Amino acid sequence: MKKFILITGASGAIGQAIALKLAQSGHSLYLHYNRNYEAIEKLLPQLENERGEFIPVQADLSKPDGYKNLASKVFSLDGIVHNAGHALYGLLQDLEEEELARLVQMSVSSPLLLTKELVPKLIQKKKGEIVIVTSIWGQTGAAYEVAYSTVKGAQISFVKALSKELAPSGIRVNAVAPGAVETPMLSGFSPDELSAVTEEIPMLRLARPEEVADGVVFLLSKQSSYITGHVLAINGGWHI
Repeated sequence: MKKFILITGASGAIGQAIALKLAQSGHSLYLHYNRNYEAIEKLLPQLENERGEFIPVQADLSKPDGYKNLASKVFSLDGIVHNAGHALYGLLQDLEEEELARLVQMSVSSPLLLTKELVPKLIQKKKGEIVIVTSIWGQTGAAYEVAYSTVKGAQISFVKALSKELAPSGIRVNAVAPGAVETPMLSGFSPDELSAVTEEIPMLRLARPEEVADGVVFLLSKQSSYITGHVLAINGGWHI
């Protein structure tokens, strides 16, 4: 029987890496995107030789009704990877209310409400896995990224609380917390800024998207069958 996983933000660098790893392990996938269908078009041929089904699904999770639109397109389901999101840099006093509302909707409200809509499918099966891609800044906080750190911290609290609620139903809920990753999210950094960040990391390099994907795949697998409510740090020793 095919095992279907929903990946939100599958058009991004980390989302694509997760999709490739899960496809290689035999999963079928719902590949969520919003505007970047071109990335999904490039991803699909890379999945052609794998055994699963790969279904693109469009929804804008920055809008209040986006999660309902996405949930309506998901049928058989065995797991969820909440990966959609975006960064927000700047001083707190410069934060615009609209920016904050969009960030909270994308990173907190939509994952929570999408899970609410879809979790009955997992409860019915008495098994399933949910993994959220949060951030090192949800664990330790970052100046100039106060709003982003706040929503990422909320995601970690979501994982810890929901894991306790769903454990009796055989459903595990975990997170990965990457540090700096080689993705377009860092495209706004100058070479000097990237060099300064790299020097702060004990392993002296950024993470690769595939390394984050490996953590997600592990938390979805039988190898982590007794792990729930855990936040797996993938940060090269930057924060322990």
